[in-house]
Amino acid sequence: MITLFSERHALHAPAFEFFRGERVPCFETPARAVFVQQRLLQGGHELREPHVDSRAVLGQVHDAPYLAFLENAWDDWLALDADNAGRQPFPSVWPVRTLRSDVVPLNFIARLGLYSMDNGSPLVAGTWEAAKAGADAAASAAALIGEGAPAVFCCSRPPGHHAGAGFMGGYCYLNNAAIAAQALRNGGAGRVAVLDVDYHHGNGTQSIFYRRNDVFFASLHGDPLTEYPFFLGHADEEGEGEGLGFNLNLPLPAGCSAADWFDALEQACLRVAAHRSDALVVSLGLDTFAGDPISKFSLQAGDFRRLGQRLAALGLPTVFVLEGGYAAQALGHNAAQVLEGFEGER
Repeated sequence: MITLFSERHALHAPAFEFFRGERVPCFETPARAVFVQQRLLQGGHELREPHVDSRAVLGQVHDAPYLAFLENAWDDWLALDADNAGRQPFPSVWPVRTLRSDVVPLNFIARLGLYSMDNGSPLVAGTWEAAKAGADAAASAAALIGEGAPAVFCCSRPPGHHAGAGFMGGYCYLNNAAIAAQALRNGGAGRVAVLDVDYHHGNGTQSIFYRRNDVFFASLHGDPLTEYPFFLGHADEEGEGEGLGFNLNLPLPAGCSAADWFDALEQACLRVAAHRSDALVVSLGLDTFAGDPISKFSLQAGDFRRLGQRLAALGLPTVFVLEGGYAAQALGHNAAQVLEGFEGER
């Protein structure tokens, strides 16, 4: 399978994050993509550099003020104090409920809060370039599908599915799955389905397409009553306006069995098939693995091959986008299991 990989992902390498109130080393690290890259090379997969500039489609998925902030954030941070080069900025205030979000403050940390859903997306000097490389991979994958490739894998990081039109969150800055879906639409696909199999609900992807009927979104994930992102991903969220009926959430309890997970996957696949999509985007989160340090499902390595086989049975041109998965040393093997199961079934 063609795999898109850019060394620029490593430019995003924050030293620490805040997890449940504690300062800890980052779970989302460059090693994640490196382990996947190495395993795919060993398996004979073809690795290519992204070749499409995603900037045009970025403006269709994300709000212009947010993109401008993100691209210039590190320079703005350094302009405040040269010593900030050794500091990671984090938001400390957010415009919730009765607070206004229509007036952009001059204060940098306040603007960081305006464009963030949480304090779980640390910025460093290379964040924009790494995120842009992932978006370029998503746009490139869509172009390759348009040229007849049956499937393409974006081995990119940071992940993207928590990023909304106008905000970052959950390690995510640009929504690669949404960018791939929009690029597929731009390339002539009448209908696109996005299937999110990450442990955490793809709140950003859902919100971007929630009022549209040309992109069907389905997600199976940890129940937001107890699992991040907490405030989206419930079963009663079915879309709005023209998008009503084009959004499917299948929340599952922490610790659910592989059998229950695959039952939910089957429901999602049946809905994808009913949508009569022309192409599929898979938000390939692999934090459903039993060994993941921050997630609570119980899939084993062999289950990921079965996942790939079921996705192949949909018979759709498919873009895989790497999302979560924080058992870094197992990530390459688990990703390869999905892709090889998919190719074997095809």
